[in-house]
Amino acid sequence: MNELFIEAKLENMDEVLDFINEQIKDCPPRIQHQIGIAVDEVFSNIASYAYHPATGSVAVRITVDSDINIEFEDSGIAYDPLSADTPDISLPAEERKIGGLGIFMLKKLMDSVEYRRKENKNILSIKKKITG
Repeated sequence: MNELFIEAKLENMDEVLDFINEQIKDCPPRIQHQIGIAVDEVFSNIASYAYHPATGSVAVRITVDSDINIEFEDSGIAYDPLSADTPDISLPAEERKIGGLGIFMLKKLMDSVEYRRKENKNILSIKKKITG
């Protein structure tokens, strides 16, 4: 497992993506792209909401074997993004409620998305199968 500890600020997104991309550089481009979108969504949400209006740190952990497993851990405000209502994508964009599309997309792109709260920390885990 490789780890990156970084301040939860949007301006650190490139460093997070570089860290992840280095770990998945041998994966198919389609999977790299999907992982990039997922990581951007999760880190953006943590940076924007977990510590608002203050800031704090995030641990990003990754293992790559037959699956890519990425875990984001922060000690910000308790929030389970998976408990949010699924957006009604059948409605025209101007009639939809704001929010929820990023997590919806994350669930569609990844093979598994799990949340848990442990020892006052939010832990969001995403998994993508490399083959099959």
